[in-house]
Amino acid sequence: MLSIELAIELREAGLDWHPAPGDRFAIPDRDLDDQAFVLSDMIVQLHDLPGGDAVIGFNGTTEWAMDDISRDEAIWLPHEHQLRLLLGEAFRGLERSGDGWRVSVTGRADSFGATPEDAYALAVLRTLLPAE
Repeated sequence: MLSIELAIELREAGLDWHPAPGDRFAIPDRDLDDQAFVLSDMIVQLHDLPGGDAVIGFNGTTEWAMDDISRDEAIWLPHEHQLRLLLGEAFRGLERSGDGWRVSVTGRADSFGATPEDAYALAVLRTLLPAE
């Protein structure tokens, strides 16, 4: 799973999140950094608010239900397939490289990561940042 730090870098570089069921996310700075949550129609739902904003609602029994949080407080932790889709037609390949993984993208330097998700995320990050 993607680290919160790398997910924050993606968001700060301009990666937009359009929450959908099955999406993973984290809630930093609330002593929950090591927890990943999943949007689900049964437990964690997205509630659209007037004016285009949205909150993520935690449903359940009073023993474990959380308050709603703003979507902006949550950090999207994209799955490997979501990161690959973000690369679009520029994606050329994923291959094992030493102790990690390499992602090749047309027009950009290869990206290396310890996991496929890390390599994909770094490749997406390179597409979001100005070319060097």
